[in-house]
Amino acid sequence: MSEIVVADPSYGKSKNASRPITRSKTTGYVPEPFDSEKLPQTLILEVRPFLRVANQLEKEHPRVAYLCRFQAFVRAHTIDPNSSARGVRQFKTSLLQRLEQDEQATFPVRKETSDARELESVYHMTEDYILKHEGDFDLKNRQKVLDARATASVLSEVLRAITSGTGLEVAIVAGGDDNEAKSKFDVPYNILPLDPGGSQQAIMQLPEIKAAVAALRNIRGLPLEENQPGTSFDLFDWLQCLFGFQKGNVDNQREHLILLLANIHIRQTNKGVSMSELGEKVVDELTDKLFENYTSWCKFLGRKSNIWLPSVKQEVQQYKILYMGLYLLIWGEASNVRFMPECLCYIFHHMAYEVHGVLCGHVTPTGEKVKPANGRESESFLKNVITPIYRVIYEEAQKNKNGVADHSKWRNYDDLNEYFWSPDCFQLQWPMRLDHNYFHVQSSNDTEVKNSCFSFMAAVKNRKKEEKKAEEMMANVEETRKQQWLGKTNFVEIRSFWHLFRSFDRMWAFFILALQAMIIMAWHGMESLLQFFDATVLEDILSIFITSAVLKLVQAILDIVFTWKARNTMDFSQRLRHLLKLLVAVAWTIILPVCYAASQRNSTCNAKIYADWVGEWCISSYLVAVALYLVTNAVGMVLFFVPTISRYMETSNRWLCTIFSWWAQPRLYVGRGMQENLLSLLMYTSFWVLLLLTKILFSYHFEIKPLVEPTKQIMRISVSKYEWHELFPKVKSNAGAIIAVWSPVILVYFMDTQIWYSIFCTIFGGVFGVLRHLGEIRTLGMLRSRFQLLPSAFSLRLVPPSSKNVRKRRLKNFFWPKFHKASENEKSGFAKFALVWNQIISSLRSEDLISNREMDLMTIPLSSELSSGLVRWPVFLLATEFSIALSMARDFIGEDENLLKKMKKNSYMYCAVKECYELLKDILDFLVVGNLEKRVLSEIIGEVETSICRSSLLMDFKMSELPTLHATFIELVSLLFENKACHKDKVVKVLQDIFEVVTKDMMIHGSSILDLLPCYQSEEKDFFTGVKPELFVSSHGNPAIRFPFPDDNPMKEQTKRLFLLLTVKETALEIPVNLEAKRRISFFATSLFMDMPIAPKVHNMLSFSVMTPHYMEEVKFSMDELFSSQEAVSIMFYMQKIYPDEWTNFQEREGCMGCELDELIKNKPEELRNWASFRGQTLSRTVRGMMYYREALKLQAFLDMAKDEEMFEDYNAIERGLDKRNSPRSLSAQLDALADMKFTYVISCQMFGSQKSSGDPRAHDTLALMIRYPSLRVAYVEEKEEIGNKSQKIYSSILVKAVNNLDQEIYRVKLPGPPNIGEGKPENQNHAIIFTRGDAVQTIDMNQDNYMEEALKIRNVLQEFHRNNGLRSPTILGLREHIFTGSVSSLAWFMSYQETSFVTIGQRVLANPLRVRFHYGHPDLFDRVFHLTRGGISKASKTINLTEDVFAGFNSTLRQGYVTYHEYIQIGKGRDVGLNQISKFEAKITNGNSEQTQSRDIYRLGRRFDFFRMLSCYFTTVGFYFNSLLSVIGIYVFLYGQLYLILSGLERAFLLEARMQNIDSLETALASQSFIQLGLLTGLPMVMEIGLERGFFTAFKDFILMQLQLASVFFTFSFGTRSHYYGRTILHGGAKYRPTGRKVVVSHASFTENYRLYSRSHFVKGFELLLLLIVYNLFRRSYMSSMTYVLITYFIWFMVATWLFAPFLFNPSGFNWGKIMEDWKDWNNWIKNEGNIGVQQDKSWESWWEAEQNHLRHSGMIARILEILLSLRFFIYQYGLVYHLDISHDNKNFPVYLLSWLVIAAVVLLVKAVNFGRQRLGASVPFLFRLLKAALFLGVLAVIIILCFICDLSVMDLVVCCFAFIPTGWGLLLIAQAVRPLIEDSGLWQLVLVLAQSYDYGMGTVLFAPVAILAWLPIISAFQTRFLFNEAYNRRLQIHPILPGKKKKT
Repeated sequence: MSEIVVADPSYGKSKNASRPITRSKTTGYVPEPFDSEKLPQTLILEVRPFLRVANQLEKEHPRVAYLCRFQAFVRAHTIDPNSSARGVRQFKTSLLQRLEQDEQATFPVRKETSDARELESVYHMTEDYILKHEGDFDLKNRQKVLDARATASVLSEVLRAITSGTGLEVAIVAGGDDNEAKSKFDVPYNILPLDPGGSQQAIMQLPEIKAAVAALRNIRGLPLEENQPGTSFDLFDWLQCLFGFQKGNVDNQREHLILLLANIHIRQTNKGVSMSELGEKVVDELTDKLFENYTSWCKFLGRKSNIWLPSVKQEVQQYKILYMGLYLLIWGEASNVRFMPECLCYIFHHMAYEVHGVLCGHVTPTGEKVKPANGRESESFLKNVITPIYRVIYEEAQKNKNGVADHSKWRNYDDLNEYFWSPDCFQLQWPMRLDHNYFHVQSSNDTEVKNSCFSFMAAVKNRKKEEKKAEEMMANVEETRKQQWLGKTNFVEIRSFWHLFRSFDRMWAFFILALQAMIIMAWHGMESLLQFFDATVLEDILSIFITSAVLKLVQAILDIVFTWKARNTMDFSQRLRHLLKLLVAVAWTIILPVCYAASQRNSTCNAKIYADWVGEWCISSYLVAVALYLVTNAVGMVLFFVPTISRYMETSNRWLCTIFSWWAQPRLYVGRGMQENLLSLLMYTSFWVLLLLTKILFSYHFEIKPLVEPTKQIMRISVSKYEWHELFPKVKSNAGAIIAVWSPVILVYFMDTQIWYSIFCTIFGGVFGVLRHLGEIRTLGMLRSRFQLLPSAFSLRLVPPSSKNVRKRRLKNFFWPKFHKASENEKSGFAKFALVWNQIISSLRSEDLISNREMDLMTIPLSSELSSGLVRWPVFLLATEFSIALSMARDFIGEDENLLKKMKKNSYMYCAVKECYELLKDILDFLVVGNLEKRVLSEIIGEVETSICRSSLLMDFKMSELPTLHATFIELVSLLFENKACHKDKVVKVLQDIFEVVTKDMMIHGSSILDLLPCYQSEEKDFFTGVKPELFVSSHGNPAIRFPFPDDNPMKEQTKRLFLLLTVKETALEIPVNLEAKRRISFFATSLFMDMPIAPKVHNMLSFSVMTPHYMEEVKFSMDELFSSQEAVSIMFYMQKIYPDEWTNFQEREGCMGCELDELIKNKPEELRNWASFRGQTLSRTVRGMMYYREALKLQAFLDMAKDEEMFEDYNAIERGLDKRNSPRSLSAQLDALADMKFTYVISCQMFGSQKSSGDPRAHDTLALMIRYPSLRVAYVEEKEEIGNKSQKIYSSILVKAVNNLDQEIYRVKLPGPPNIGEGKPENQNHAIIFTRGDAVQTIDMNQDNYMEEALKIRNVLQEFHRNNGLRSPTILGLREHIFTGSVSSLAWFMSYQETSFVTIGQRVLANPLRVRFHYGHPDLFDRVFHLTRGGISKASKTINLTEDVFAGFNSTLRQGYVTYHEYIQIGKGRDVGLNQISKFEAKITNGNSEQTQSRDIYRLGRRFDFFRMLSCYFTTVGFYFNSLLSVIGIYVFLYGQLYLILSGLERAFLLEARMQNIDSLETALASQSFIQLGLLTGLPMVMEIGLERGFFTAFKDFILMQLQLASVFFTFSFGTRSHYYGRTILHGGAKYRPTGRKVVVSHASFTENYRLYSRSHFVKGFELLLLLIVYNLFRRSYMSSMTYVLITYFIWFMVATWLFAPFLFNPSGFNWGKIMEDWKDWNNWIKNEGNIGVQQDKSWESWWEAEQNHLRHSGMIARILEILLSLRFFIYQYGLVYHLDISHDNKNFPVYLLSWLVIAAVVLLVKAVNFGRQRLGASVPFLFRLLKAALFLGVLAVIIILCFICDLSVMDLVVCCFAFIPTGWGLLLIAQAVRPLIEDSGLWQLVLVLAQSYDYGMGTVLFAPVAILAWLPIISAFQTRFLFNEAYNRRLQIHPILPGKKKKT
């Protein structure tokens, strides 16, 4: 111990240490590992390596382990001597205690004389192991070498510290700061081992990698510093030294660029490029793509690009790589600034100029060489460039106040980025002026001015410079105070429905003008189009242009109002444009009406008589004005049909084009050149022209025209007597009645285009689906009939053609793909198909979808015979065919040729017979080894084959004995299959039986065979003397048969196959049994017949990455979760009941059939966890699915490389690990290298670091995934406190992999601050995207899945990026989703079908012909380079980008990208399966669409698309939700209109005087509304899609079954959810992410939970509609028939019932009496509990009610006023009904209404009195409180009795009063909530609270009563369970045990 003992007090102290390290000597040794994973965040990087090495060396070298732990302690003490960081004190204490225990105990076991020698010995042993095994390429050996290198690195540091004479700790500090002092072995890597030790690995031997590395290491001609090395020094190191980039960023982007260049290089080699050197085209291709956005930005701003290239050709490539490296380094370190692509362009622009200056040797005016303006120190780029911008982003985001602040008060990512779309951005200069207004985050009217740059600078500068920097910043405070907040840029997000008009003004103008024209035409009674040319009619119709001018004026005003807060960032041209637009609109609004009025006064023209109809056109001043007005639109119309010119004008910078574009649209960087080619334009134009013509004709004939005549009658009727006090009796033409009649029809007119879109989408989607071969194979029966075509289709689609055949195949694909049956001519094709098919079947077995037997039946036997052309089909295709053939042969009468022809008609039968015969020959040949037996066998076979050749088999053999022979052979093969030695005698006996049956019973000439036997030749001799050994019996030690078979002999597999061929009775329709396996196989087979690009070789394919964001979701179910007692049924129990066949298959696979669950828990816990997790929505399921990509690529790479004749031998060698893995040239090493180069999977597990530090089991499960899949990478954000400053935290993005069962850090990139400042998921994706690789990236959510057979098609999908799709290549590839959660409950089924219809037929039409598909789901593939230079794969601004995914599609389209959709590949997707979870999901999506309505992206798409694409965009995004809202508003308008007509007496007058029975248009309007309400918008496409894929009979059957299971109720309920949240979010905000949970257990939801969730969205609205219907029914007269009433209100009654009771219908055990009683108790407790601080919503009504009003607290003044105005509708009940009371005695005076308010005041006083009594007397003197309530009750009763006798108050009056005053009270309550800030501090608010509680209690009681009554009837509960889980019953699943729901907590 002498080497470590402290020598003097100064030893062990550093300059910053406050106290020395002290320790005491103790005895006792505990050889247990010390926890190296659960460490404080501040110590992980420096301490963990030493603790890990100590744990590894604990057993063999305990003294060295002690020294490593001591080194860890010293380092921890050096980092944090005062133990100020969180958890450091506890860690140091526990480690010191361990050191005290180990100090003496390890000393005696030391093997060397000193600690230094001990360490040196172990170090040299480790070094020798590394040098010896450095060339090993086996995966396990590679991991051991990596582990040894990490160990050697740690040991070298400990050894250096011990041997240093200056003391241990000082040496460590020095070593820690000097990178060169680090061990040469410590070089962790991601994919490419770029250190010298990794140069022999297979991936580094690839010529394309070598070429790319050589290009990066070409530093010839660069100005190098003296201390810069030259061996491994490359261009990235030079940039790091120049600009101060982080080392982790440099290493990361170096590998990134190498892989990009290498992948392009290998694709270019086919074009004659040398493999050894990087070609110019390779670099040019990547340069053009990477800098496409930058060069476009420079042109837009009129600046020259700063990418300066030398004139020397040899240096051009070097300079281009240098600039690409610079951009990638900027991007890799930009953190949240990556969401601002043009900001990155600005940074690159200046830094590229600095690079040019350094390269050219420019000097400053002082004679010094040019140096970077932001310094060259470590992390200087992060500190001086990124952090100032980040701080602006961060502090602006804080003003968002978690989504409740108005969007106009803070700048989001788009605002900050769009500042760089203006030349004004160059005012920031370089280095950036931190006093510029851009960096000022507070608005100018704030009283407290804050300088964001000052607060940032004080935190990020070096400690030694803090005081100096603070003084400098304080000196500039006065100047800083003059800064102004720039405000919004180009666009302001304002909460208003006017956004819909402003964004889609052309659509609204079209519909409004068309409506006006149709009304005019109907008013004139037009019956023919020729009447259109009548001068009077024409001029009236042309009055629509006056309306058009008014609409344009409204648009101009809206543009000014909505952009007012962005005026500070507008240039003069934009302001001038807005002003001129307004002036022109005002001018036309004046000119057109004046001219029209003048033409109307000038009637002389109309009075003249002309000779022809042309002369009737009087050229009036108005017509001239209209002609001039139309000229302005004529140019736009011409350009619409010539998109090329339009696109050129938008993208050109020529002054003429700029001026024209400036007037048409504001000049913006995005949204230019989005036009499609002429063919696409004609397609979507045709779609919309047909649709609009249909819609206009329908609206005219069924909505507008039928209303005109009733309107004329209403206008002629004079109503003098009203049934209430008419406030406006002098209004002419009964305007109120006309509004009441027309309003619902007009609303439906604007809404029903959505219906027509659904119909046309169904038709067009069906046609396109048929053309794409959807449903080619719908069933297993169809699969069986077409299975012979699969090898040909597989070869055509999934096998890369030779270079000669590429052109030929492309030509075939262009016209029509031709498939032919597999034959012996297709040798290698079928062999490859067989290999791939077996891998698919194997994956199904590994997923437990099929059993071992099904696997055997579905596998194609692999042997060298396949390469020779012999086709052997899977047994499930040949099952029963052999038996049928035997029966056919037995009963056949005729010639052999006819029998053969008959068998050959069924190819499977012929193959079965042929294969059985061949197998039998082979088996018997192997089995029989005796000479005599062999001769007999050969003679029999010779006879058979001779008969076949002579076509005399039927003559030479008795076919009637075939069944006997068949049974005997089955017995033989079964014995051979069992292969037991004890059965040898039975085998002999069966062989003898077969011999006798063949020779004696079947063969006509069998005597010739018998003559061969000795016993028959001596037949006449004495019996005892002539006995010879029996046939097949061994004699004299010579075996006659070889039995049992050797275990490793392939004959066992042949015997097994023959046994199956002879015995299997199932048909192909019954195999496999599992529904999911059937679906997957059918879809895969279907996809092979669909059009897809030619598959390239794996070597030449595009590379790609998969990225999955993960937060706190489940990784794997833990054992506690699987058997949790929180639920009445556990997850494990649920899984067993829902997946019984898969559970059985799992037990079979694990070799524990029939085992008890407890035994599995004990012996196979991990396997059990995996099985359950793979059936839930967990991360492990997603990872397993995505890693199929790697398996598929390795398999396909093998098929590309393997020779046909050696294919199966090589494959078997790889499978068994027998190939030469220790060689970089081995096939397996090459396959791994190719897979690594082409595929990367990164999980953005944001919380992994904190989970690991806290010991969260999810961290261990994540690590287990990395261990299971070595190529898996995890990126996470590390958050640690800065030592000495707890308020300052350091954030880093870290990438890790698994090495030696531990996580190893690969890259670390420090961040400027916390990355999550916007929406969570996009920020999570953004921090990890720098670690992805490849040309494409696939975004996968953690509730998704993938399949082996689909992964095989990824090469084809990636080739879509190179397909010609018109004007541009795709930038996003949309992929099909399969919803895998729709198999049990009806709700899951409905949701699955709804989602399926959208992700299939819906997106099919969106992509083609409409060309407006965006990004809707995570399976989509992004062009990675395109998107990394344009802001990433999503947007992250808080709230406005709530549905972040779709904004990626918006952004891509606006930036001239193109989104496609492909259906030949599918990805699994999980959805929520309970009504509450589904409703939360619908609410989240609707909230997101509300925010989209206000977004700049939707505005720009609506304004920049041509007219028809704009229509497509509207009706497939926000229009769908707005039309749902419009539909609900239409119902309200209709009912309130009818209420007005009835209560006022107008309807009675119209029906009696005008004899108007009913108005057809109203019925049409209601029928149209019901179309949306019942879910038919999704129902029609759904039926079409099911019909295409599964047959129309199945589609019709499923549709009927869905209706019987109340699908219409579900869709109507969802329709209410969408309409509520869309309207409320636009008015008041409140959009937020709603976690739905991904539970797998179906449980009962309490009444309280349902009420909380649906009270305001459904129940309140349902009660309002119910009240309207009841009042409508009470006061309608006998003159109105009941049938008319039913027809008008049927759908509304249905909707009311649905909105009120659907949550209880779809609630499992919702009508169980026991549950009902529990719910009632829970409800009463909830409604009565008081809400205080900290009380959750589910515990108290008051807490819930407060939270329910959150949206009003932050609502604007206009929204509050609108809320108050809407609440006034509830007063119409009281106003109308009080005049219908008997007590009013037909008095229609206004005081009657005023008197009714006295009743309301009395009721309010009563409530106040009761509440006062409860507060004062309820607790202290309850008797007096009861007395008070009794007195009040008796008083009210007395008043009612008096009124009955004196004023004729009737019972009906009491009922009517309830209907009158209850809505009034609710209206007052809503108004009080809207004006809460004004009355909250007064005594009124307590009254409001009591009133609100009373209303909620009353509504809850009314809802509960019918549910309780139905629950009392036991049959109702059984009926509910049946329709909820009909699918489970059909599958015979045990559903009852999983329904009890949650247990009550005691």
